[in-house]
Amino acid sequence: MKPSFLLGIAVGYVLGARAGRERYEDIVAMARRVAGSQTVQSTAGVLQAQVHDLTQQARHSFGHAGVSANGYGR
Repeated sequence: MKPSFLLGIAVGYVLGARAGRERYEDIVAMARRVAGSQTVQSTAGVLQAQVHDLTQQARHSFGHAGVSANGYGR
């Protein structure tokens, strides 16, 4: 599941618990629409790619610094 979707569910749950079941269902439906929107999906994809690139750069940097996968050096 996407983090934005989970966040929407959490916010919907908290607000819905205060406003009653009908309002809760409205909030959850709205959160699902937002999480499923093309803009949110595109942004999530871009962020995932950036995190992947940063992770690869960090692994590459640590590899050249003489640190092995277990963190103790070569």
